[in-house]
Formats: sequence, C-alpha cells, structure tokens
Amino acid sequence: METRPPRLASLDVLRGLTIVGMIVVNSASYLHYVSGYAQFAALEHAAWHGFTVADAVFPAFVFMTGVSIPLALSGRGGNGLDGATLRRLLVRSGRLFLLGLILSNLYWMATPESVLFRPMGVLQRLALAFLAAAVLYKTVGPRARLAIAAAILLLYWPLTLAPFPDGTTDLLKPGANFVGWFDRLVLGAHVYVPGPLGYDPEGLLSTLPAIAQALIGVTVGERLMARKGVRSVSLAGIALIIGGLVWGLVFPISKELWTSSFVLLSTGIPMVLLAELHLAIDGSERLPLGGRFLTDFGINAVFAYSLHMLASIMLTAHMLKIPYRWATPMVGDKTAALIPVAIFVGLIWTVLAYMRRRGWIVKV
Repeated sequence: METRPPRLASLDVLRGLTIVGMIVVNSASYLHYVSGYAQFAALEHAAWHGFTVADAVFPAFVFMTGVSIPLALSGRGGNGLDGATLRRLLVRSGRLFLLGLILSNLYWMATPESVLFRPMGVLQRLALAFLAAAVLYKTVGPRARLAIAAAILLLYWPLTLAPFPDGTTDLLKPGANFVGWFDRLVLGAHVYVPGPLGYDPEGLLSTLPAIAQALIGVTVGERLMARKGVRSVSLAGIALIIGGLVWGLVFPISKELWTSSFVLLSTGIPMVLLAELHLAIDGSERLPLGGRFLTDFGINAVFAYSLHMLASIMLTAHMLKIPYRWATPMVGDKTAALIPVAIFVGLIWTVLAYMRRRGWIVKV
C-alpha cells in the first residue's frame, strides 16, 4: 500500500488562511469591478510598487508550495532523481499548469472573439515553481539550493535594470523594464496588462524569483520535518522582512514585477507565522480557534481556489445584494461589501467541510 506523506497541521492552517485570503481579495475585487462596490485599500493590490494585504497572499502560497515538497517527496533531498519520480513531478506540474490555463481563460472560452487567450496565471506560476524546486530538492543539497535561490534573487535585480529596445528602463513605471519587454516579445498581444508597455504579473522571467521563493520554502519544510531550529526559522523570517524593506529602498517592492525585495518581504511574513504555528499546534491534538475552518481550506487548497474561480458569478446574485443594501447605511459601503464575500466564503466552506467529513482530498 502507498503510504500517505506526513501532514503538518500548522501548514494546513496557514495554507487555509492563505486560500481564504485569496478568495476574499479576489471576490472583493470582482464585486468592485463588476458591480461597482466600494473596496478597502488593503484588499487592493498595489498599482505597481508598494505592499498591501492583498499582495501578501499569493507569494505566501508559493512559499508554502516549497514547504510541502519535502513532505510530498518524503525522503532526503539531494539523493538523486530517478525516472519514475521525474515523470511524477512532470505529470503533477503539467496537471496544475493545465488547470491554470483553464481557469485563466474562462472568459476566453466563452467569448474568444472579445477576450485574448492568457497562457500564464496563478496556477501556471505555481506549477513552474513547484517543478523547479522539486527537481532541485532531489538533485542538490540544502546549501546548494539556498545558493541557487540567493543567486536568482541577486541576478534578477540587474536583469530588471537591463536596457530594452522599445523604451527607457524605469522600475517605478509599469512595464518599463526588460522583464516586461520580454513578455511582450514572447507573449505578443497576450499580456495581462495591455498597451505599449504591457506586461503579465505572472509572466515568464518574473517566475524566476518565485522559484527562489519556493526553494526557501523547501529549506523551511526540511527544518520543520526534522523539528530542529524552528525558532531560528522565525528569526530568519524576521531577518527577511527587514532585508526586504531595506532592499526595497533601492529595488522597489513590487508584486507585479515580483522583485527580489518583494520576495524577501513576502516570504518572511509566512515564515514567521508558520514557525509560530508549528511550535503552537504541531504535535498537539488541539487546533486554535477557527483552526478546523482553515484546515478544511488548507487540505483541499487547489480545489477551493478552483471552486471559487468557477463559482464567482454567484457574487452578483440578487440574494447577495440584499444584505449589502441593508447593511450599507449602518456600517458603510466598504464594510457592507464584505458581507456577500463572507457568505460566498461560507458557501465554499460547506463544500470543503463535507469533503473533509467524507475523507476526500483532491490532489492535482
């Protein structure tokens, strides 16, 4: 019988918190742009550079994808990559990439004449980061992996500053950099943000620092599995946060460009949270308040994300407009706009809770 990989309750809780955050941010944005609802600034992504609560969500999941690799591949890293394991990794990342293509192009499939096909997206980036980090986990040792991650982050800086043919490099101007130019060259008109300086926030070259982020997660996963140096993980996370803020003074913190300073900041935050959760709940049978709710999202994270993408049209239903209109005079339009979002999250949770009771875990 195939043995299931070990699970960390702390990772499931934090992954669940991240997925709930993704759903809240995406749903609030959907209602803002589709229905004109007001939105808290913290739930909006920074226009180009800067950092909001919304910007912290996706990179946290990239980091946790790396953390899960030592658990999923259970065994020592750097011990070689056999053909069967490589095929399994390729198939898994291929399925995740294909699912991402579908979810990124729901509107294109409905109206291909009015919407451009988008080859990249959230799950596509996760697939590429997972594949690269998993292959490196099996082929090189921990120090070499951290050296590779550091080299990627350091070399990505001059890459963003490199001159490009159709403009002048300015890291404070959207798309005015070599990374954006490369997306325009390879993807053509199919960039997420259109225009002469169009770019894709989940583009090609900007996936490189995401791979480094996943590799940092791999190291953290190894530490947590060994149950040693957990407090040092929390301290390292604080150091990354400080390093990201300092580096951001000269290399702007930008999710859209996935800058190296952004990677340090957005990795340090979940590192600290995961380390503290690990110390608090792993090895204990007790979950924190709301832990079961978050775990239900965490153990079926990709399914929950996919379900919310497919069901987001529900947010505009007439029944969800009623509590918004009723609450607006009392709590204000921004808070009232979160009520249909909360109901939507609750509906998704009912599905996930049922799946947990039945023991169903959907793996891509």
